[in-house]
Amino acid sequence: MSRWLDSPLRYGLVSRLLHWSMAALLLWQFASMAVKNIVGRHPLTAFMVGSHKPVGTVLMLLVLVRGAWGLSQWARRPPHPRTLIGRGATAGHAVLYALMAYVPAVALLREAGSGRGFAPFGIPLFPATGQKIEWMLAPANLSHGVLAWTLCALIAGHVLMVALHQMWWRDGTLARMAGPLQR
Repeated sequence: MSRWLDSPLRYGLVSRLLHWSMAALLLWQFASMAVKNIVGRHPLTAFMVGSHKPVGTVLMLLVLVRGAWGLSQWARRPPHPRTLIGRGATAGHAVLYALMAYVPAVALLREAGSGRGFAPFGIPLFPATGQKIEWMLAPANLSHGVLAWTLCALIAGHVLMVALHQMWWRDGTLARMAGPLQR
């Protein structure tokens, strides 16, 4: 059972599965939008962008599950050091979580207000009404793309910090999320 739960030394299997599955889906989301911006109209673009909304819906669900799991494991998790860098890591993770929740949530709000209906994977979430609701469209139209790319930049910073921990400080930070589950 201890392999599944977090500990002060490392993240457990559940946290790792949530982390790495979200990483893979976020990579897909950013890659699909990058291909759209670089290639334009193309069959590859149509395939990748066609999955954007359903994958975003899965990401929203995973954010909720990950947040609930993280709260349930809060006292067990590896602590950040009580230094300026540790406080920066805490703040950085808080912003990452906030954006991982906000970006898909505001996109779902836009879908609800679009009037077109929304049924990712054939599961109806919002019925087609034919009526646009502007107050639901506006937040996503203003912020979804900009904050998604901001999230992408923060994720890149997160990866760079992990590389810094691994190669410069050699403090075992990467092993907490990717190393052996038990010693």
